[in-house]
Formats: sequence, C-alpha cells, structure tokens
Amino acid sequence: MRVIAFFNHKGGVGKTTTVANLAAALARAGRRVLTIDTDPQACLTVHLGIDLADPGGSLYEVLTEDLPMAQAVRPTKEEHVGIVPSHLDLAGAEMELASMIGREHVLRHALDRYLATGPGLDYVILDCPPSLGLLTLNALCAARELIVPIQTEYLALRGMGKLLEVVRLIQRRSNPALRITGILPTLYRQGTLLAREVKEEIEKHFGGQVFRTVIRTNIRLAEAPSHGKSILGYAPDSPGALDYLDFAREVEAMQGVPIVAAPAPGLA
Repeated sequence: MRVIAFFNHKGGVGKTTTVANLAAALARAGRRVLTIDTDPQACLTVHLGIDLADPGGSLYEVLTEDLPMAQAVRPTKEEHVGIVPSHLDLAGAEMELASMIGREHVLRHALDRYLATGPGLDYVILDCPPSLGLLTLNALCAARELIVPIQTEYLALRGMGKLLEVVRLIQRRSNPALRITGILPTLYRQGTLLAREVKEEIEKHFGGQVFRTVIRTNIRLAEAPSHGKSILGYAPDSPGALDYLDFAREVEAMQGVPIVAAPAPGLA
C-alpha cells in the first residue's frame, strides 16, 4: 500500500484537481483508494461530492478530538474511493495542534491506527494546503511519497528550492521514509511556445523525476468540481480524462526516489 502526498506551496497548480482525478483513475483500474483532505478550504471534499453541511466526522475531529479515522471516512460518488473530508473548522486546527506534544505526527498516528484495522486499501492520497503550516507538516510526516504538481507557466520554478529544502528537513528530523516520486507538469497549454519552454526547463532541472504525462488545460476539468464529480465521471472522453488515466498508469509503475541532491540555480 502506498501513501502519497500532493504538495506545492504555490496555489493554483492543479493539486486538488489532480488528487481527485488520480483517485478516480486508480479506482477505475480496480484499486481501493482513500483520499484525505488536509486543506481547510475543503476543495477536494466538495470536488468528490461531499456536502459540507452534512453531519459526520471530519479531519478536524480526527486531529483535535482523537476521533478514530474510521468514523470520519465517507464514501464518494466514485466507486472504491473514500474520503476523510475537510471542514472550515480545520482552519483553527493549527492553533490547537501547536500546543500538542508530537504535533507533527498526529495525522500519521491516526492513519496508522486506521490502517491497522485492515481496511484493504491500495492507496492513501493526501491533498495538502498551499502553505507550509502544521497541517502540511502532518501530511508530509504521514506520507511515504510526495508528488509535486507544477504549472507550465512563467515563474513556475520559483520557490521550488524552498520546497525541496523543507522536504529534506522533514526527511532528516521527522520522516526519513519520505521520497519524491515525481514532478507533474500541469496547466499545459498545448501548442504554445511558453508551455513547451517551461516544460523543458522543468525537465532540465529535475530530469527523470518528471512524469512523462502532462496535464493539459481543459475546460472540462474546471467544470467537473461544480458537479461533484471527477473528470472520469463528468467527461470521460475529454483530454483531461485521458491525461489522468495516463498519469495513473505512470504512478502505478513508479516508486519514490531520493530527491535531487541540491536545488538548481534560480530555484530558491
């Protein structure tokens, strides 16, 4: 079983879209997937069709009230895909976690206890907030792999050095098992010189860690969350659906590899 976090501290890179649609694509391949929404904005929760007004446990109670994770897991519209939903209350969790002993490992311990019950999962996929706070730290300490979505736009590489520095620090101090599985180019505007040049720049810096699949810009991908569906449930023949099916096949074939030894010049 693989535990994968998706993180980039820059917002708007297609992170939540990727988690939702990768989970759906893996499920179509017969895998059992649990997603965990660690972002207080709850975009993944809404994308997968969960009504925030529905009663029931969420990640907030798991982190702050020691609610067993099994009581927070909910089914989604995608068969074989479950979710531990977020809630707007999660925005206050960082302050509550700050005073806890071992505060960066609360999610990992909750997940470990849940997995010990034998839920029969193939993947746990964590959607991180676009920030370097305690919620993200908990997700990265719970994960064994990290995938970084990066948009193929101007200044896309800006700040990647800091991200890699944070990952190394977590490896040394909190989670030695964490590895970067790959870098995923997103928001790719096919046929444009800029997108092609940025993709080449990403590949120059990260080499074999860049997925062959690129996620093309597609209006159907933007529409799907408003229907509470993945792209495979909303527009299965769209370019976005085909891209995420290809991405899922790559993820299945890859394992985490060590992060690059040092950030390339200009990535800080």
